[in-house]
Amino acid sequence: MAEPILTVDRVTKIAGGRTLVREASFAAFPGEVVALVGPNGAGKSTLIRMAVGAMPPTRGTVAVDGYEWRKHRKEFARRIGYMPDDYRFGGRLSARETLAFWANLRGVPRERVDEALSEVGLAEAARTPAAAFSKGMRQRLLFAQAMLARPPLLVLDEPTNGLDPLWQAEFVRLVRGLTREGHTVVFSTHQPEVAEALADRVVLVNRGEVREEASAAEALRAFFRPLAEGLKAMS
Repeated sequence: MAEPILTVDRVTKIAGGRTLVREASFAAFPGEVVALVGPNGAGKSTLIRMAVGAMPPTRGTVAVDGYEWRKHRKEFARRIGYMPDDYRFGGRLSARETLAFWANLRGVPRERVDEALSEVGLAEAARTPAAAFSKGMRQRLLFAQAMLARPPLLVLDEPTNGLDPLWQAEFVRLVRGLTREGHTVVFSTHQPEVAEALADRVVLVNRGEVREEASAAEALRAFFRPLAEGLKAMS
């Protein structure tokens, strides 16, 4: 079996006296789509931030392509494209100028900017200030910046929030295209139907713990089983 591109090993995050994530572990392999699924407040975003090095774990380790975050931060960061949840753009930069800024930071060729805008359907809005974008357009621009350098690993926090059904379907198509090229995608969602449509494997997260890890169909049956049993008991 291939070595994992992402390894999250027994991470715990304690902040303000609260344990947000406890002893959580999971991995993602080359060309795989892994969904972190759970209700709002389950700890998914905290796990995502630790997985990309945006939030240091209190305990435990995170490595990308064998590079541990604490020891090899530059090599670690170069291998990740990160899409945060509901990032707010400020200032007057257009969508193209915003992507050009990120491209410059990462040493990405300038021609990738217009390619990325086209890939997410924002070519006609390239000159529009990013701060004026709707939620769905912001999500598409954030996805474009995550893809800019075509990194081996994309980590996306609630990427389909605010997308209309057409662009949810387009997002699925784009992610599948990336995995066919060998990229790995890890994303969080509280929408089980999105995980079912896209993920090869699902990691169930609740109350800061990884509760179960299985194929998408198996894990989602486990996700819905307690709800179904509760409704049956009430009837």
